[in-house]
Amino acid sequence: MRPKERRNSGQNDLFRARLDQIVDMGHALAKLGQVIDWRFLEERFGAVYTDKAGHPPLPTRLMAGLAILKHMHNLSDEELCARWVENPYYQLFCGEEFFQHKPTFDRSSLTRWRQRMSEEKLVALIQESLSTATRTGAAKPSDFSKVIVDTTVQPKAVAFPTDAKLMHRARERLVRLAKKTGVELRQSYERVGKRALIAHQRYAHAKQFKRANRALKTLRTYLGRVIRDIGRKIKGEAELESVFGHPLMLARRVREQRQHQRERKVYSLHAPEVECIGKGKAHRPYEFGVKVSIATTLHRSKGGQFIAHAKALPGNPYDGHTLAGVIPDMESQLGANLTRIVADRGYRGHNAPPDHKFKVYVSGQRRRVTETIKRELRRRSAVEPVIGHTKTDHRMDRNHLAGTQGDAANAVLAAAGYNFRPLLEWLRLLLCLILAALEAEPDNQISTRASA
Repeated sequence: MRPKERRNSGQNDLFRARLDQIVDMGHALAKLGQVIDWRFLEERFGAVYTDKAGHPPLPTRLMAGLAILKHMHNLSDEELCARWVENPYYQLFCGEEFFQHKPTFDRSSLTRWRQRMSEEKLVALIQESLSTATRTGAAKPSDFSKVIVDTTVQPKAVAFPTDAKLMHRARERLVRLAKKTGVELRQSYERVGKRALIAHQRYAHAKQFKRANRALKTLRTYLGRVIRDIGRKIKGEAELESVFGHPLMLARRVREQRQHQRERKVYSLHAPEVECIGKGKAHRPYEFGVKVSIATTLHRSKGGQFIAHAKALPGNPYDGHTLAGVIPDMESQLGANLTRIVADRGYRGHNAPPDHKFKVYVSGQRRRVTETIKRELRRRSAVEPVIGHTKTDHRMDRNHLAGTQGDAANAVLAAAGYNFRPLLEWLRLLLCLILAALEAEPDNQISTRASA
């Protein structure tokens, strides 16, 4: 069933106050809610619903507005629910006509909405942020023809992985699942396994690596015994084999993986899609998450530096080999042809499409570089503070959404939240300029009368 979308009825209520009579309609958030084309978002997000019978979903403006507020102000789902009840501007932005004393949605509604909306649908939030910037004068359409492309790591909300902790955790998960399903194990190794983990950590801290490796071998032995014991107990029982299939597969991978192996490793049991990525940082040699491509405008617009494209790139591809998919995706999202793409040295040997091959300029390039292009290459580092703000202020520094779908959704939502934040400042600045002009007009009239 399709959602029942909200429209402004203009009616009054005897016992409730209208929000537009309570709040300042000149507030930046109220202005932003007026300039956003909600019908465009309703059309894009409404495509995932069907006309079958059932409970109607929540309105698109409510859920899209909550997603924008969450990533614009760096709030968790719980903090967003609490702030929505006490902030009338949040309720007005989400399409409410009257002040609500209780939330009209549940915290889990946000999770289900994100899972239903794939990355292809959530991209509409970035498109609408750029369209709003164009309509309000914060940016011009020509600003998006030249972009800077770079990659960063979106870390996952996982603990720093070590072999000892992973094997200990895998054994604990198997033992807990065996108790839940009624499988009686010969031994759980709960007490001695914890003792071996503590011994390994203490030996490693003291740089006594031979003793630490012996404790690690003990942990591997305990995990192997539990895996074999469960395999014997569930053999021939299809229901138990289906329940233990995925946990046993992860436990075997954790037990068999070694330090210098070339195959993919398991770095987290609850998020096996996590990858180890090294970006050459002195303070953080390795990061655990997914690689994300970020593209910003080459020149700063009136309203700020906007993100034109954001996309998660699972598999840790080489930076230069991402342009074959990123450039066509960016052009279809922006609805315009790119005339220039600036990138860092990590994009040398890129695989850009043939019609864009000579539009990509890499830092340090000498051939086909004019004075104008040299000045634009010096602008390449403008993408770095954008990435920094997206991480620290818009929830890309620690992704809590599950799976590869959560990685892709969080990258797009963080970029949309970043774009809407400078739009708030732009609308606030416009309001200040208008008020200043109105205040100066009576003074001009008084001075004109005095001179006359």
